[in-house]
Amino acid sequence: MKKKIVGFFIITLFTLTVSAQETVKVMFYNLLNYPLENTIPNRIYDLSYILSDYQPDLFLVCELNNITGAMVLLNTTKIAINSNYEMATFTSNTSDDTEGNQNDLQNLLYYDSSKFTIEDEIIVPTYLRDFNVYRIQLKTINQTTDPVEIYIIIGHLKASSGTYNAQKRFEMIEDLEGYLETLPANTNVLLGGDLNLYTSSEAAFQTLLNESNTITFVDPVNRVGSWHNNTDYIDVFTQSTRTQTGLGGATGGFDDRFDFILTSDNMISTANITYVPGSYQAYGNNGLISCWNKSINSSDCETTGSEFSYELRNALHSFSDHLPVTLSLETDATFLSVEDFRFSSGFNLDSTIINHSLTININNIELYNQRLVIYNNLGQKVKLFQMSSEAKQHFDISDLQTGLFYANIDNSNSNPIKFIISN
Repeated sequence: MKKKIVGFFIITLFTLTVSAQETVKVMFYNLLNYPLENTIPNRIYDLSYILSDYQPDLFLVCELNNITGAMVLLNTTKIAINSNYEMATFTSNTSDDTEGNQNDLQNLLYYDSSKFTIEDEIIVPTYLRDFNVYRIQLKTINQTTDPVEIYIIIGHLKASSGTYNAQKRFEMIEDLEGYLETLPANTNVLLGGDLNLYTSSEAAFQTLLNESNTITFVDPVNRVGSWHNNTDYIDVFTQSTRTQTGLGGATGGFDDRFDFILTSDNMISTANITYVPGSYQAYGNNGLISCWNKSINSSDCETTGSEFSYELRNALHSFSDHLPVTLSLETDATFLSVEDFRFSSGFNLDSTIINHSLTININNIELYNQRLVIYNNLGQKVKLFQMSSEAKQHFDISDLQTGLFYANIDNSNSNPIKFIISN
């Protein structure tokens, strides 16, 4: 990780400034039964790597099992993204599940609380799983007189192919449409979900796109068609990241587009917050036909100049059988800035891939003789070292297990530095 090195203690005051546009980064991710699916141990480290790489402002999830997992995810977002992250209210599935226990598959919203507030939380039940709706407002300088609001909807439709399952997906969308009809036609709505759709001709998808609805959705990436096993759409495939059995979730390789972020049609051009053209991605998908039916960490899924590295794709492979979906939004409104005094890290690492010894270089005399704290991926303190007044210092971390960790100065307001132990 690259860090800007500053030789002396610097105090920076962030005050209100006028910017031309603000950008909001959104990620939706199917967590693959987190945390109950534990075939791959400590896969939360892989999620932390993914979140650190993309840095979303809004993180939408499904297949979250319980409040314990929800809190672990919250701590992970605080460390991997920033300490302002919060989560919406964790609520177990309320829908009437007559086809098996769906009460351990929840949806939830995580968000940067320095940029957003949750104004309302709504549950739309179906026969199987809830849609969770969050009305959020951007924290802008004109939020009282000219508020910018988005309705964030998270859903998880019935899985599997066949006429019966397609009909059940349609029925779930019909329940959602019943709620959407109560909203004003100019409402900003974003739908993130594992929709389990094999083709855009399914009634569920066509209902979402119906222009006679109060809220009409669009596919921002404009890749509408028959996706299943069709390499013409490989750039938007999100499942399956795996071919190996025994890891939990689906196998069979990369051949389906199940995961989506859709926006209301006004958010393409006319709303006070709009989609950034070209920003939609199946995150980790390099768009290569050679990746068809392969695992996402295969060498066939990368070529010279590919955007997504093996390290990221391997983390995606370990964490879930789905890829996340991402996009960016932009608004002319200006976020409120909070007065925040902080100093630069003032130190850097010789290497961010560590075996047994952590070597740091001190570039700020204020850090001499302070205490160095090592945190694990859950934000827990696992090591504490007393530093000296040497410019280069070495610390034995051979007793720590393989995984992702963070180094920071105790009781400071500096940004932690990420490193990986690879024994």
